[in-house]
Amino acid sequence: MRRDIADCRALVTGASGGIGRAMALELARHGARLVVLARREERLLALAAEVAALGREIECVVGDVTDPAARLQCLLRAEVRFGGLDALVNNAGIGAIGPFAEAAPERLRRVFEVNFFALAEMTREALPLLAAGRKPIVVNVGSVLGHLAMPRSSEYCASKFAVRGLSQALRMELRPRGIDVLLVSPATTESDFLDHLIEERGAAAWRSSRATPAEVVAQRTVAAMRRGGRELFPDFNSRIAQWAARLMPGLVERVVSRR
Repeated sequence: MRRDIADCRALVTGASGGIGRAMALELARHGARLVVLARREERLLALAAEVAALGREIECVVGDVTDPAARLQCLLRAEVRFGGLDALVNNAGIGAIGPFAEAAPERLRRVFEVNFFALAEMTREALPLLAAGRKPIVVNVGSVLGHLAMPRSSEYCASKFAVRGLSQALRMELRPRGIDVLLVSPATTESDFLDHLIEERGAAAWRSSRATPAEVVAQRTVAAMRRGGRELFPDFNSRIAQWAARLMPGLVERVVSRR
């Protein structure tokens, strides 16, 4: 469904940098009122100052998205300060690089805790507020690596494939309740994501890819929210990669394996 972002009450996770920060600012420029969650307090305070300079309201919650108390605090702030919630942007994520066979089980579990389980539980916990919202929407920031896997990024790819599956299922399940689900699958984006990997052993096959500015991803995501989109590949690399994965999966695997 089409929606106006003006006065939209939005919650953005992982808002201290990259796509999350750009999303918060882009939503604010369109008139949204915001609750933002991230672990880095100084980054959130800087973001809050920029949003305030745009004349928009913002509530900051410092915490880890895997912490149920932090997620609850976000929802309480949205309800008390703004009277409800219209948009949930699940953006928080982490990654790791290295051969799967050499990794400890904890690496897989940590990536899934942040990228998938926290996203799923944040969505579940937000549903009562969203169901009462105005043209509500859940925006899940996935990755093109949820469509096309890469070696030495197995945990990250698996978590993003899971986000893609959950998004598709919830889109059908939540439709009768009037809640849209938008899956955003960018390729490499300009951010400090790669500076905060939980482990790095060697180089990822995709690390040298040309990066898209986070602001571009945010602008195209908000545009997709406004028009009621269901899935977005916001840059050239993601569009080409997902088509190649669909049409020539064997060739793609052979080419990537040689890198």
